[in-house]
Formats: sequence, C-alpha cells, structure tokens
Amino acid sequence: MTMATTYNTSPFHHSCLEGLIAIVTGGGSGICYEITRQLILHGCSGVVICGRRKHFLEKACVSLNRLATNNSSKALYHVCDVRNAESCRSVVEYTVQEFGRLNILVNGAAGNFLSEASHLKPKGFKTVMEIDTQGTFNMCYAAFPYLKMQDNSKIINISATLQYGATWYQVHASAAKAAVDSMTRTLALEWGTYGIRVNGIAPGPIADTPGTTKLAPGFDKDDVSDMVQEGIPLGRMGESWDIGMAAIYLCSVAGSFVTGDILVVDGGQWLYKPPMVPRELVSELSKKVEKKSREQQPLSFKSKL
Repeated sequence: MTMATTYNTSPFHHSCLEGLIAIVTGGGSGICYEITRQLILHGCSGVVICGRRKHFLEKACVSLNRLATNNSSKALYHVCDVRNAESCRSVVEYTVQEFGRLNILVNGAAGNFLSEASHLKPKGFKTVMEIDTQGTFNMCYAAFPYLKMQDNSKIINISATLQYGATWYQVHASAAKAAVDSMTRTLALEWGTYGIRVNGIAPGPIADTPGTTKLAPGFDKDDVSDMVQEGIPLGRMGESWDIGMAAIYLCSVAGSFVTGDILVVDGGQWLYKPPMVPRELVSELSKKVEKKSREQQPLSFKSKL
C-alpha cells in the first residue's frame, strides 16, 4: 500500500536559522540540494554549496538565489573535491571570506554504485572510502577552527542505513558509512567542549533522487518504487523534504541538546522483516494457543477459576 506524504509545510519558524552561515557539500543536487533549500527558507544568511561539477553548482545557485531574494539570503558555490584536503580548506576560507563566519557544515558528498564484493576492484573501494569517509573528515578538519569561534555550531554528516545490518552489493558504501557514523560520535565527544554539535542523518530510500536512480539503472522508477515500498513499514518512499526537515531540526534550537546521534529517516525500512504469519491468521492462531493452554491446566487450578 502506498501512502502519500501529507506534509509539505515546515513546522519550523521561517527565521529559526536567521543569520547563520552554512557549507553544504554535494549541495548541487538530490538530498543535499533540498537541505540547502531548507536552510535558506529558514533564514540562513548565506550558504556555500560545493562539489566537483561546476555546471551543477551554477544551476543550483540560480534556483537557490530565487528563494534567497525573499529573505535576504545568498547562495554561492565553490568547486571542491572533498578527497583533497587543500580543496576543502579553500572552500572553508572562501566561505569565511565572503560571509565572515561559519556556523553549519553539512557533509553530503558521497559516492556509490552496485558491485559484488568479489568483482569490486580495490580502486573502486578506495574511491568510495575517500569520498565518503576521508572527505567528511577533511571538511570537518578544515571547518573546525572557524566553527569553534561561534556559539553552538553544528555539523551534520549524511550517513545511510546500509551498515546497520548487511546490504547486498554495498560492501564499499557500507564500510564508508559505518566509519562516518563512528566519526560522528567521536567528534561529538571531542568537540562538544567547544560548543560544536555533531550529528548524522541516515536517509532511507528517497524518491526521485540521483542516489535512488543510480542504484536501480535501467528499471522503471514506478516498479522500483513499488518494490521498495513493500519493505517500508510506513508504506511509502521518503521525500527530500523529509531529510530537509531533519536537518532543520538538528540545526535549530530544537536540537540544541542533541549531539552524537544518527537520526534515521527511513520510514522504518532498516527494521523491516516480512511477517512469519499472515495478519489475518494471527488472531485465529492466538485463540487456538489460548484454548490449548486452558485445556492443559491442572484440574485443581481450573476449579479455582
């Protein structure tokens, strides 16, 4: 059964992030574009998106700045390969140069593809680890000197749910995201003394995003959606908006005492197990078990009843 999202208006005040400055890696498309959009809609004065493809960033900035005119915000971009520490430092310095400070870092740059472990070349494994794990650390390391200068700074690391059990054909991404989750907790522990909150968001299947499309190439998106929804207790694919709202919560005063947490936003997918018995038979079986239990009770006990 498919259940449509009925929520499309933010429950958060439009100025709850007023005056804050953010960097969003991978902010040119998909989930991280929506996170950037919500940061602007909720009052961030400036956001810098970064990634490796300039044309994606330019196009995204045009759209973001249409929103920004409504609340005096400004969106800029900076080409960056998060695998390169110097490139990360350049993004942070550019942001501080343009806006004077840094309050929020969202690490969303990621790499992924399907591959059997026995067919995955070490170079492919290394590439995903470098983008997801090394890239996240590179950005955190570059941003730290500036984040600690502000009150209640925030880092959000975009994770996944692949690593919470085991996922077919995802040994590289699972390993990378498990490391990111561990990094999130460790940085929260070490950097809390500087007032920096470090959290993660683990999205489930999000409809109409590059990540979902990439992992099901050649298949009709409606067929993929129906197949995936069967394993989601809430009965629907997620939307980018869902992840955007999670980010606003963690960045706002509502999440001011939350750090070291990985907020799973997946409709319960990672918990899902198919029922052992059809729902319609559960009541009938329970009655039979209860009847049998009564029949097996000692006579002395029955007489007391």
